[in-house]
Amino acid sequence: MSQFKHWLLLLIGGALALVLLYVAFVLIFMDFVVDLWWFSSLGYGAYFWLRLTYRYLVFLFFTTLFFLTFFLNFWVASRYLGAARPALDETAAGLKRYRELLRSFRVGSLKVYTPFSLLLAVLLALPLYHRWEETLLYLFAPATGLQDPVFGKDISYYLFSLPIYLLLVHRLVVALLLLFLGLLLLYRLERRLLAQQEQRLPWGAKVHLSFLVMLLFLGGAWSFLLERHSLLYVNKHQALFFGPGFVEMWVILPLIWGSMALLFGTGLVLIFYLNTRQGLKPLICLSAAFLLSLLARYSDFLPDLVQKYVVAPNEIVRERPYIERNIKATLTAYDLDRVETREFQMDRATKDLVTPELRAALRNIPIWDREILLDVYEQLQELRTYYRFSSVDVDRYTVRGVCQQVFLAPRELNLEQLPPGVRNWINLRLKYTHGYGAVMTPAAQAGEEPLTWFLKDIPPRSALDFQIAEPGIYFGLEKLEHIIVPNKCREIDYPLGDDFKLTDYRGRDGIPMSSLIRKLVFARYFKEKDIFFTVETRPDSRLLFRRNIHERIKTLTPFFLLDQDPYIVATPQNLYWIQDAYTFSDRYPYSQSYDQRFNYIRNSVKIVVDAYNGSVDYYVADERDPIIQGYRRMYPELLKSLRQLPEALRAHLRYPKDLFDIQLAIYAKYHQQDPDEFYKQEDIWEFPDIKHFGKVTKITPYYLTLNLIDPQKFEFILLAPLTPKARTNLRALVAVGCDEPNYGRIVVYSFPKGTLVHGPTHADAFIDQDTGISELFTLWRQAGSEVERGKMILLPVAGAVLYIQPVYMKAKLGAGIPQLKRVIVNKEELVVMEPSLEKGVAALERRLKEVSGRLLSPRRGESFSPVPESKLPERH
Repeated sequence: MSQFKHWLLLLIGGALALVLLYVAFVLIFMDFVVDLWWFSSLGYGAYFWLRLTYRYLVFLFFTTLFFLTFFLNFWVASRYLGAARPALDETAAGLKRYRELLRSFRVGSLKVYTPFSLLLAVLLALPLYHRWEETLLYLFAPATGLQDPVFGKDISYYLFSLPIYLLLVHRLVVALLLLFLGLLLLYRLERRLLAQQEQRLPWGAKVHLSFLVMLLFLGGAWSFLLERHSLLYVNKHQALFFGPGFVEMWVILPLIWGSMALLFGTGLVLIFYLNTRQGLKPLICLSAAFLLSLLARYSDFLPDLVQKYVVAPNEIVRERPYIERNIKATLTAYDLDRVETREFQMDRATKDLVTPELRAALRNIPIWDREILLDVYEQLQELRTYYRFSSVDVDRYTVRGVCQQVFLAPRELNLEQLPPGVRNWINLRLKYTHGYGAVMTPAAQAGEEPLTWFLKDIPPRSALDFQIAEPGIYFGLEKLEHIIVPNKCREIDYPLGDDFKLTDYRGRDGIPMSSLIRKLVFARYFKEKDIFFTVETRPDSRLLFRRNIHERIKTLTPFFLLDQDPYIVATPQNLYWIQDAYTFSDRYPYSQSYDQRFNYIRNSVKIVVDAYNGSVDYYVADERDPIIQGYRRMYPELLKSLRQLPEALRAHLRYPKDLFDIQLAIYAKYHQQDPDEFYKQEDIWEFPDIKHFGKVTKITPYYLTLNLIDPQKFEFILLAPLTPKARTNLRALVAVGCDEPNYGRIVVYSFPKGTLVHGPTHADAFIDQDTGISELFTLWRQAGSEVERGKMILLPVAGAVLYIQPVYMKAKLGAGIPQLKRVIVNKEELVVMEPSLEKGVAALERRLKEVSGRLLSPRRGESFSPVPESKLPERH
């Protein structure tokens, strides 16, 4: 019986141990193990360990620093405690225990000091641990070579050092304050309670406490030094400019210096007083002066007084140098300091509108709206309910030796539309695994003609012999669940008549499922028992998860800000996603903040994700950015040079629209680089308003193929029109190059302030007022069709600004596939509408010549001559 109990206890103990191990693994180690497997499957196992090592090295360093600070001070204190050992009252048990506890502190017992110091150290190190990556940038990031205009420090100090110093000084002051109060309490308890009599502190204890007081006041002085640098982020003048102004430089900064000097002096006098009991009056005077300096510093009375009576009467004179600093810093922080400005030369002549330059531009005008085209793609080319076009991208490809701007959309997997009866585990995890192929159409299209396709159908067909060796899309923008491939069921590659073509995944991604342990781990991780119990896996089966490219990239590199418009690129081998990524900071001195999020940004990285293999590669696009150079030193195997990007992909890099939106939002105000002009704020720009599908919206940047960057060369650019704030006339056109060697080159074409150049709102009004167009729209609507005007495109070419707008028709009943019906073209007040853009431009040229002939040609038998003076009306 005893042996039975023995084995029963062993069995129960073993079961409990297994349960505890399982709970510990699930709560602590499971995420770690899965992440390690996943990073290793992508070839980033060493990077995973490096990040983990960095994180805990930072935590260990600061924990050790604070631990030694506490422990050594407690140990030093123990050398001076207990100098006069008291006679304890052995009859009082409670008093005895109390005195024994105090004696343990007094003699410096490691059992008390060690855990207490460690606890305080961990609590103080945690905030620095949470910002471990910033700490590493402080160590790894290079200097920028640029200095701030006030203190002459390198900009890297503000980006990387100052945030760490501010956090560190706060933690150090807290640590020193806790130490001083704790040791003072220990010394007082020992001398008054344990010795049961008042005794003066030993000389060594006084020196120790004096040293802590000195360190505490030095920490306070350091915080004042750092506060000077924080002045460069003052937003008090936000309505006019960002950063410190006259008041901060001539009132607040001297007060900070004064407060620091008074604090340091107060500390010295306090140490003298604590050791000699002399100097109380100077101590009181210095303390009062210090408090008054703080009151003057942090109250609004003195700054408001100076602002009201010194600055306000001569504001532009007082603030001019600070406005100039803000303009220069902001333009540099947003990479706008190299913008080229040109004047757009308007040619009012009406002859020869259709020039060779215009003909070249018309070949690549993106007539279709991306939203409308997405609807067309969905209805004509999704082909099955489990496919979906997630986005329509704009790009350029070489077609028959000519650069052709195109629209391109990947056909991704979308299982939400599968019938409920089909949505079982086998189908969701083993059979329906990937999207397939893409569709491509030229940007330039004509109305009342069939849509031209460069790439379409399943399997992909192309009239231009455009081939993709592996069109499978296992990784994309959709919410793609985890799958196990290859498997015994075999995957559905694409529909083939009434059946399916099956395939097996041959890519490099995925975690091998070759052991029961891994199956068990993933069954628990995904909370799916079928992963463990399925018999459909093969020895070479692998688990693919985190297949959404945003999730994939954010898991790998959470420190990058991602662009909202990744785009697909088709090559003869595979389909690839290109994702723009940004480095950013909110610590650039004197720079205006964007949306309270950051005041410095760079498109430093181009990320390429293989849509079939799932590989993620990072390429440095901006070598001048100090932040990306810091990351490059931290993770030398992560970031590659842009020169290593294959040429087939490099030809499709483009300037990101999100970044251009941000830059234009800043430049709309900061193009006024003269401080006097900036102060008046009378030439602020904005994106123009336009009616789009019944709603008023902004015309944001769009991609075109024009010769605005280099007049001798048509290239892929991003273009944005701008109007004066609260006005409708066109004020400027801003273009940025997307092709080498002009990639990132920004050119601003401005129109003279005194010249009226019709803006998009004017063009929209002229179209509304055209009776011929209105009548035709009414006729179509009466016939049972919906008629909508699409987005408006400004085409600046050959000294003219043309406005182009597509007209779509869609049947109210049935499938309702949008059709490009007409194209509207107008120049100034003249409006024409034709089936194609080429015909519209030709018709516009005829109209211009007709108007010119009526205005400039006299009737037969008449001539222009001055009006005789006798015919002039009398003056009254």
